[in-house]
Amino acid sequence: MVSLATTSRNPALPPTPTLSRSKMLPTSSPAPILKTSKPAPVVAGSKRKMSEMDLPLSPTSSSSQADDATEALPTKKRPRVQFDQDVKIHDDISSEKSLAVVREEVRGAIHRHVTMSESEGYDRIKGMFSADPTKQDDDSLLAYESPTHTSLRNHLLGLISHVASLDRSCSGLVHAVINSEWLGRDEAYVKLYIRFLGNLAAAQGTFLVPVLKMLATNLASVPRAVGRLPGYAVVQPSEMHTRVHMAMRHVLQLIPAGSGSLSQILSTQFPFDSDPASASIAYTRNLIQIISYAPELQSDILALITEKLVKVDVEIQVDMEDFEEEVGDEILDEVDEEEEDDDASVASDDSEDDDTKGAKKIKDNILKVDGMIDILFEYFSPPFTSGSLDDKENALDLLLSHFQTIILPTYRSRHSQFLLFHFSQASPVLIDRFASTFVQLIFNKLQPGILRQSAAAYLASFVARGAHISGEVVRDVFDLLLTHLNSLRMDYEGSCRGPDLRRYGPFYSTAQALLYIFCFRWRDLTTAAIDGDTADQVDELEPGQIAFPPNIKEFLHKCIYSRLNPLKVCSPAIVAEFARIAHHFQFLYVYPLLETNKRIRVTAFRNLSNLSDPRFSHVGREIRAGDNVGYQLDAYFPFDPYQLPRSRRWLEGDYVEWRGIPGLDDANDSDSGVDESDDEEGEDFTETDEE
Repeated sequence: MVSLATTSRNPALPPTPTLSRSKMLPTSSPAPILKTSKPAPVVAGSKRKMSEMDLPLSPTSSSSQADDATEALPTKKRPRVQFDQDVKIHDDISSEKSLAVVREEVRGAIHRHVTMSESEGYDRIKGMFSADPTKQDDDSLLAYESPTHTSLRNHLLGLISHVASLDRSCSGLVHAVINSEWLGRDEAYVKLYIRFLGNLAAAQGTFLVPVLKMLATNLASVPRAVGRLPGYAVVQPSEMHTRVHMAMRHVLQLIPAGSGSLSQILSTQFPFDSDPASASIAYTRNLIQIISYAPELQSDILALITEKLVKVDVEIQVDMEDFEEEVGDEILDEVDEEEEDDDASVASDDSEDDDTKGAKKIKDNILKVDGMIDILFEYFSPPFTSGSLDDKENALDLLLSHFQTIILPTYRSRHSQFLLFHFSQASPVLIDRFASTFVQLIFNKLQPGILRQSAAAYLASFVARGAHISGEVVRDVFDLLLTHLNSLRMDYEGSCRGPDLRRYGPFYSTAQALLYIFCFRWRDLTTAAIDGDTADQVDELEPGQIAFPPNIKEFLHKCIYSRLNPLKVCSPAIVAEFARIAHHFQFLYVYPLLETNKRIRVTAFRNLSNLSDPRFSHVGREIRAGDNVGYQLDAYFPFDPYQLPRSRRWLEGDYVEWRGIPGLDDANDSDSGVDESDDEEGEDFTETDEE
């Protein structure tokens, strides 16, 4: 049963560190990425993971501790392989300065720069980290501009030892280190670099934002050249992203308050619309990964992804209008399920015509939406499939929260809302919560009229299309909406002079929702279904044997033939289909009214004050009614068939497909009294089911 009274819930989800857990957030603090415990003895010939390597983490660690840790860094034993002759192996040579000497040089250079404005040594160190490692074999470069691996490591250790001296006056050097190439180097250097970032952010709070911004920048697609530095083993993009997360987690562990700054940084660093789909997909996946070690950012991150997803989703629908329907279908068919290559996705030919460029843009946006929403399906799936009822309700609360604030106010969102459509059908309790939430939105007079109209469309589409929604829920929702419609009729009819969408929008949106539900789920509304017959059993009945409860016919008749005249304002395609079904079952005969409506001009019932309203020029969710000057409701029902190739797998079995009317759609002749235009409109009404 659909309940109107629902308790408000805090939309916070239970924690989960991974996508495979039933909880949305972890129940305990994540394990530190850099261990402080005593290392286990190294067995000759064994390999060690980065997470097993020990480095002092505290920003207050003494210099001697740093030195000892550095000297204890294990060297990775290479297996016996055939080496590439073009790869130069870094060897420590006797000419390299010792760590103690380098550390003293770093201290002196910083001191002279800060106190005496002498920057020779300071600039030399900055040049070492600013140097492009891909040009280290260039003979034209100065020696210090092409540092060796050992020299670079020792200077980084020197900076760690004197990180307390790196104040604002040393911002040039600090930014050079922050922006230096580190993702493509060996594991020992990466661990050292991460320790530097953590100590720097903890000791010098002014550099926290630049550190986090650098890390966030690397969460999108990383150029392959970054993982192919001369003299180093190839590092795959997935490993580079892992290293970024290690660094970000370490910084946030040292400075928990940094998550407040990180939220805004993640938003500003989201890939641009012009970036390839692979960048947005990679960034989305990495944002989800952040939730595992920064659970306090869950709501912000999911809201950010939803906002970007909806924006691109709407853009697709707008761009598709520039193409004919057949061309739009071809574009969807041509979309490859696999992610595009980075280089291929950004390639463009200036000689291409506008249609070709437009089609490429649409394809790339479809890939973005498909990949991003697939990641969200994957993230939300565990609590709904294996979680407790509380897990499911908390997850649904989070989805509903983002839906009401982001998706519901957005017109023409095509795919983003299917997360809610799918997961709301996970159990009868969740179905009831979904229906109750939207019934409350429709009934709430304090809500803006446009949101109430949108809520009616979502509820109608959910009830009509949801395959897991029982006939009992269909009848409950239909009765609630029908009672509400009759109440609105009594409120409006006294002052009504004729159909007016702008004055009586809630009435017309509710009426259209009822007609839409009736067209798809009329079998569940029959007296036979109330008595326990299945949909197949209802189809076996003769038209004369099919009856509907008296209140349905009574209320619909009063509303349809009222001064409000909803059949004039509701979408012609929906009205035509309702007229066919109602006439076939001798439920209502509305064709004379439809003929009369063809001669009604809606503007005859508008006054000059309404026309002078500047908002009148904004059609919004309304469309012009043929050759008439009035306005009609758009046939926008957001849960029409899903078309994205990859993420479609999540929605298998969720749909109620259109079923023909026994004795009507299977007949060769039509005796319904519908003219040819009405027949065409009826075809348009159901053609979206064809995939």
